[in-house]
Amino acid sequence: MITRRKIVGLAWRGGICLLLLAWIFQAIFYNEGRIAWNHPDAEWQALSRWERLQIAWQFGPSELWKTLASMDSWWLFLSLVLMGLTILIGVIRWQIVLRVHGLQLPLARTTQISFVAHFFNSFLLGSIGGDVLKAYYVARETHHKKNEAVVTVVVDRLIGLFSMLVFGCIMIIPSYELLVSNPRLRGVVLTVFAMTALCGAFLIVGFWGGVSKRLPKAREWLRRLPKGETFERSLEAFRHFGRDKAFFWRIVPVTMLQNIILVAHFYVLTLGFHQHVSVLALAAIVPIVTSISALPITPSGLGVRENLYVWMLAVPTVGVPASQALLLSLVGYTGSLVWSLVGGVVYLTLKEKQHLTEITRE
Repeated sequence: MITRRKIVGLAWRGGICLLLLAWIFQAIFYNEGRIAWNHPDAEWQALSRWERLQIAWQFGPSELWKTLASMDSWWLFLSLVLMGLTILIGVIRWQIVLRVHGLQLPLARTTQISFVAHFFNSFLLGSIGGDVLKAYYVARETHHKKNEAVVTVVVDRLIGLFSMLVFGCIMIIPSYELLVSNPRLRGVVLTVFAMTALCGAFLIVGFWGGVSKRLPKAREWLRRLPKGETFERSLEAFRHFGRDKAFFWRIVPVTMLQNIILVAHFYVLTLGFHQHVSVLALAAIVPIVTSISALPITPSGLGVRENLYVWMLAVPTVGVPASQALLLSLVGYTGSLVWSLVGGVVYLTLKEKQHLTEITRE
């Protein structure tokens, strides 16, 4: 049921998204319009703000479209393939997480539900999250382990985010001078370090505990909470991952491969725009932007992601024009939406057979 609180929350996040997108598009159009107007700088400075704004929107959109049209279609196709691979590797990662609790789903089944979840996350914002749908689906398959099923989805999300953060932190080292070249980028790097520390601390406490050792009555207080037994069972489900000695050896190579392919996806896009960007720089920038965009600030990270890519790629040491940096972000996101449409087709064709209709109504 869609409550007033959910509507207000979605409207607030959507408003921030639109403001951020308007801000970055205006900045790009302003620069592109100034170049396309092709008059001496003194004449530009003599114009009023309204006249500059008119020129920006007269020339800016068409110049941005020309830049987009210049992209090599072969590299665009290859980027779509790489984006699809990241989703498929995510399916394998979830299977590894599921097996820790003995939840066995065939690869075809987990692939179907992952693509459908990707569709719900992208197109039905605020109504039902793709992660919630995944949790319901696997819980339906294993009625006796519903708590464990929900925990696998949370752990899968946390492991994916944490691995991305760690990957980004490691790749910051060879690109340190680039990423601390101005105060704004230093703030971004500090944000990533803080996110890594918080996410790591949450995983450590969730997997191995420590609170109950210092507070002996913590478990007793937990049981007194509403649905305390459910919370305690979920906590035990988290602990199960910490007790599985081989879990991290199985999951780390998969998550790191996914991160590498995501960086390759954006590197291919830069080649499509005839830009030669350092792979090391992209290996730091892409995880940083992806991780911060995952914060629940705007729907699907729109606006946040675009501003971050323009900030980080348009610095002189990287040298990507701001207009192309914006398009890199938007085209990359479009690739994700294309695979979301695949999930929509799967949902429409298999919803009765795989009981997806009942899941989305619950």
